[in-house]
Amino acid sequence: MNKFLIYASLLLFSVLLALRLDGVIQWSCWAVFAPIWLWKFTVIIGAAVGTGVWAHNPRYRAEGETCVEFKAMLIAVGIHILLLMFEVLVCDRIERVTSEHVWLLVFMPLFSVSPLSVAACVWGFRHDRSLELEIMCSVNILQFIFIALKLDRIITWSWLVVCVPLWILMSFLCLVVLYYIVWSMLFLRSVDIIAEQRHTYVTMAMSWMTIVVPLLTFEILLVHKLDGHSGLKYVSVFVPLWVSLVTLMTTTFRQKGGNHWWFGIRKDFCLFLLELLPFLREYGNISYNLQHDESEAFEETLAAPEPLKIAPMFLHKEVEIMPSPGRYFDPPPKLCIDTPD
Repeated sequence: MNKFLIYASLLLFSVLLALRLDGVIQWSCWAVFAPIWLWKFTVIIGAAVGTGVWAHNPRYRAEGETCVEFKAMLIAVGIHILLLMFEVLVCDRIERVTSEHVWLLVFMPLFSVSPLSVAACVWGFRHDRSLELEIMCSVNILQFIFIALKLDRIITWSWLVVCVPLWILMSFLCLVVLYYIVWSMLFLRSVDIIAEQRHTYVTMAMSWMTIVVPLLTFEILLVHKLDGHSGLKYVSVFVPLWVSLVTLMTTTFRQKGGNHWWFGIRKDFCLFLLELLPFLREYGNISYNLQHDESEAFEETLAAPEPLKIAPMFLHKEVEIMPSPGRYFDPPPKLCIDTPD
């Protein structure tokens, strides 16, 4: 749910930004950034509520991965606060044309986010945590520096040259897309791979392709627009970005839940929503199983004796022990003692 909120906020913000750059709307920069404010304030409020629940319930601190998840939430909210400071400085710099703040000063929160994100990545790898925002902030430190120097006119390079670190990152993402495409083609031609694995790799390949290719197209169009080599409107330039964001929003529905300490719910968001709104259980909380038990079908076909059922300690279903299909020998013939030697 948290990733869906981020992608939805970015999508709405990019739409408003494109309309403002084209002059369709005359809103102030503070109004254009309204989706970003909603995203950041939701994160801050969620972290504050989660911290309050943590402080008033000491018994939660002894539960398994609870402490790790709580620290991950604190790291995430720290990064979001620094990003919020950068966005506030950007709006202030744009609205106050005569402002004496140089862009290098505006970008200082981003320069602080990058080393913090590197430390967060190291900590996350050690504790087996998923990292996306932290990785993006840590690998783009050089890009942030180049953009700030370009805006302050310290360097006079074209935007195509300024975005060289971005092209390197996108080249790596293109290799990832190519990897998934090749493996999906190999799996489709293989007869030893089950259908579920084929479907997974094909889905991953299509998702990455729909995310990376439009994103790369958007960046190329934007660079050409900023360098003055394109007459397209900003709405047309931003269309590929919207395709990528919509794809990212759809991928969040099949991902596992995030940190359970946001807002102190301490459980998956869907389960929390079902408990909060009980009438949704009748329509949304439907449990079904699409797996077919081959052992039962084998028993019904061959009319084999009922197998012995044993309840294991760690599984949630019974394990059936079938009779061993070994070779059966005929019994030895009976000895007849009526015939004399």
